[in-house]
Amino acid sequence: MPNRFTGKTVLVTGSAGGLGRAHALAFAGEGARLILADINEAGLAESKALIEALGSSASVHHVDMGQEADIATFASAVLATHDRIDVLINNAGLHAGEIARGFFGLGLAKWQHFFAVNTFGPMLLAEALRPALARAKGVIINKCSMASYNPATAYGITKASLNIFTHAMAQQFGADEIRCVGIAPGLMETEAALQGVDPANWERLKAMQSVKRQGTAQDISNLALFLASDEGSFVNNQVILCDGGNQMRGFRF
Repeated sequence: MPNRFTGKTVLVTGSAGGLGRAHALAFAGEGARLILADINEAGLAESKALIEALGSSASVHHVDMGQEADIATFASAVLATHDRIDVLINNAGLHAGEIARGFFGLGLAKWQHFFAVNTFGPMLLAEALRPALARAKGVIINKCSMASYNPATAYGITKASLNIFTHAMAQQFGADEIRCVGIAPGLMETEAALQGVDPANWERLKAMQSVKRQGTAQDISNLALFLASDEGSFVNNQVILCDGGNQMRGFRF
C-alpha cells in the first residue's frame, strides 16, 4: 500500500547514512515528514537533499546520543514544533572498532560511553518525546542486533541490554498506547560494513544463513515500515531478528 505515512512525522536518529538513511528514505517514499538526527552534519545534509528529491521534507539536528543534555535540548526543540511524533526510530549507535572487539581492559569510562549511546540514549529520547508519541499513539523502534543473542563483546552486551529495555519500554509506554518493538539485523550490506569487514567474512557469514544472500538496508527498512504501519499495529513488545536465519547470532567481524 503506497503512501501509508502521508501526513505523519517520523524521527530517525543516526540518519546521516547507512541503515538510518535507508529508514528515512523509505518513510519519505511513503509520504512521511522526517526529523533527522546525527553527529555527522555533512551526512545529514545529504540525507535531507535525498528526501527532498522524493518530494518530502526533513529537518536536521546535530545530536550526540551519548550526552543527556544534547538529548534533552533536541527533544525540547522537537516538541516545540511538532505536536505529534508517529514513529521514533532509535537507530543511532556505536557498532565498529573497539566496541565490536573489546571486552577486557576497556575501563569504566568507555563502558559508560558505549552504554550511554547504545542503550540509555534511546530510552531517554523516547521518554523526552513521550507527550508527542502519546498524542499520535505512536511506535518506538529500537535498533537491536543479531550480536545481542550471543554477546561476547561490549557491542553485543549493550545491544542485549537494549533488548531488555525494549521489553520494559513496551510495558511502561503502553499506558499511553505507544508501542515499542526492536529490530535485530544481521550484518547488513551497508557502506560502513563493506568498508569494515574482510571480503572473506561476507562469504563465511552467508554460509551461516538459511537465506543464501547478503542482507541489505532495504530488508531492514521494509521491516520497519511494516512494524510502524497499520498492518503491524498488533505487534508489540517484540525484538524481531532480520538476519537470513543465521545460525550463529553472535557473529562479529
